[in-house]
Amino acid sequence: MSKATSFDIAYYAGVSQSTVSRALRNSPLVSDRTKEKVQRIAEQLNYKVDKNASNLSTQQSGNLALLLFQDPTADESQINPFFISMISSIIRASNNKGYDLLVSFQVLTDDWHADYEDTRKADGIILLGYGDYTDYRDKLLHLEDQGTHYVRWGAARENQAGLSIGTDNYSGGAAVAEHLLAMDRKRFIFVGNISKGSPEFADRYSGFKNTIEGSGTDCKISQLDAVSSEEAGDKAAKALLSFDESFDAIFCASDIIAIGVMKRLRNSGVNIPKDVSIVGFDNIPIAEYLRPPLTTVQQNTLKAGEILVETLIANINSDAPEKPTLLAPKLIVRESCGTAREQSSED
Repeated sequence: MSKATSFDIAYYAGVSQSTVSRALRNSPLVSDRTKEKVQRIAEQLNYKVDKNASNLSTQQSGNLALLLFQDPTADESQINPFFISMISSIIRASNNKGYDLLVSFQVLTDDWHADYEDTRKADGIILLGYGDYTDYRDKLLHLEDQGTHYVRWGAARENQAGLSIGTDNYSGGAAVAEHLLAMDRKRFIFVGNISKGSPEFADRYSGFKNTIEGSGTDCKISQLDAVSSEEAGDKAAKALLSFDESFDAIFCASDIIAIGVMKRLRNSGVNIPKDVSIVGFDNIPIAEYLRPPLTTVQQNTLKAGEILVETLIANINSDAPEKPTLLAPKLIVRESCGTAREQSSED
């Protein structure tokens, strides 16, 4: 009869092999009930721990993995320029800490994490993007169950698994509202999804909307759904052109959306910023070269990369913070908003 393995125990216990390994090491990441079940089955199978393999599994690889949830093989796929600067920052921060960084583009399949988790190519994982947020949230629970060391970039939500580092999107939206109110704008449009599937966009909208409504001015706010793509921005702008009511300010949830909006409006004879002010979010490199240069909210990608790496290393060493980290955004004012004097002269 062949010698029992940890995979045999996993089969009979109904858990993963990684959970078996942690249970046999008395890891705090595994519940007492599961530990007892695994230990009982191990005894029944006369399983003996391979100490050489156990020692090997606790060794660190010196690698960190960066998983970006975008599929570059898809016909219409384009990497969000915001992530390009983020990746550069993470690579730099990893190297400064003495780690090599493995970068991989992923689609959110059931086993998207397996190559790194099971083969131990990396000591920990940094997650960027997510596509379907609901599916992504469920996958985070699996990482927690497996005891995988990871951090993610994005908005924090109550009862959500994992350590998160992200921009204070609410205050970013509030800053946009304050600026546009100071420019005497009255009729606002927010372009971006605000469902549970887009928590970052939802926070930007909340900060924007609450600030305008709390200003005491006679203003109107409307909202159009759009994912973060130029095509979605174009579609939203096309819909805006058929609106019965006028508008004088548009806040786009991302610069990519703003590009699509600006192109469609400009090609339709709308003067930016004389007819309408436009603001984006992210401050991607091309934003300052648009016609006119785009006012936007800058996310601190340099600091973000450093904190993502530092937090992941702390997680690997069991010394990670318990609360999410929020980075302050910065409003970058350019010509797409015009001036208060210019707008008021048209009223």
